Amino acid sequence: MVPFVLATGVQRRVGWVSRLMLPCALTAAVLMTGCAHSSLTDVAVEDRNSPTSPSTPEVTRPLPGIENAGKPGYYTIKPGDTVFRIAREHGQNVADIVRWNGIGNSNLIEVGQVVRVMPPGAGVVVATPIARPAVPIPVDPPVSSDESVSWSWPAQGALIAGFSEVKNKGLDIAGNAGDTVTASADGRVVYAGAGLRGYGNLIILKHNDTFLTAYAHNRALMVKEDQAVKKGQKIAEMGSSDTDRVKLHFEIRRQGKPVDPARYLPAR
Repeated sequence: MVPFVLATGVQRRVGWVSRLMLPCALTAAVLMTGCAHSSLTDVAVEDRNSPTSPSTPEVTRPLPGIENAGKPGYYTIKPGDTVFRIAREHGQNVADIVRWNGIGNSNLIEVGQVVRVMPPGAGVVVATPIARPAVPIPVDPPVSSDESVSWSWPAQGALIAGFSEVKNKGLDIAGNAGDTVTASADGRVVYAGAGLRGYGNLIILKHNDTFLTAYAHNRALMVKEDQAVKKGQKIAEMGSSDTDRVKLHFEIRRQGKPVDPARYLPAR
């Protein structure tokens, strides 16, 4: 499977979600243009002795957002990144990433560009010294986001492939075309579409700040982006889109990294 890196720009549609580069057609056009102007008759010769032809220093344009590099809530784009992948890895919506950074064309982001991946005003906490109270105040321990999720199996078919960090980032569940695919836990749809190669018709749900789930190879999608869903709700119909047989490929991502769903799903 191709890892979906929900980098995943998240804009509402993907160009959860692979990393953005200039379209091949544009690259080809640039190369053809360069070739067309490289003939001997088109070569410009600079007269270094002529006072009328001084060399012009090259002006380097600063990359967008470079002043925020390294700050909490920001991300520096690396080779192969896409808006979808950036959004997915940070648990955000593509449309939010695009809006927060004023990205006019999500297909034109640059390596080294720094983008906001947390909502404005979030992600930075400034500690303020406070006086220690004379009597300790009991504080309830925080509830782990792991424990706050109640999981269920997303399909009823037989398990045909288990989790492997190298070969399979989730579980493969067999079934028939049209079988019901359900939300494994309460959450919100952050992606619904077919823009990530290797996953076919894909749904990505965000359950909290820790967990995402993905449901791939569906025949039909029954939910839309930004829609709230409940555990056990039908979200898709099983299919064989972008794969060799009818099956559901199911992933659980913890803080953006794939984990074995069998560690979280109940025994059956």
